[in-house]
Amino acid sequence: MKELTVQQLKQMQDAGESFQLIDVREPWELEICSMGGYHIPMGELLSRISEIKEDVPVIFHCRSGGRSANVVNALEIQLGRTNLHNLKGGILAWADEIDDSLEKY
Repeated sequence: MKELTVQQLKQMQDAGESFQLIDVREPWELEICSMGGYHIPMGELLSRISEIKEDVPVIFHCRSGGRSANVVNALEIQLGRTNLHNLKGGILAWADEIDDSLEKY
């Protein structure tokens, strides 16, 4: 499984690179804080596969990186995709290292 650090994601954003950021947290978690990614709750991923891009890197994140790592592993096996990445440390790492204005929970 490929992983990106929050610093690598920030560099991609700053450079204007094309990618898709997908937040797999639950709706109530999104109400607390958000990195501005596309929201597909983990439980809805299989029914919304068509919304996951194939032509750019796709970076999945959750609160701490555990759920999104499971998502990446499962989708790599089921779909054979090679453009999927997990955000190491999730939104907590983003709040700690990039944007301390985000509320941690």
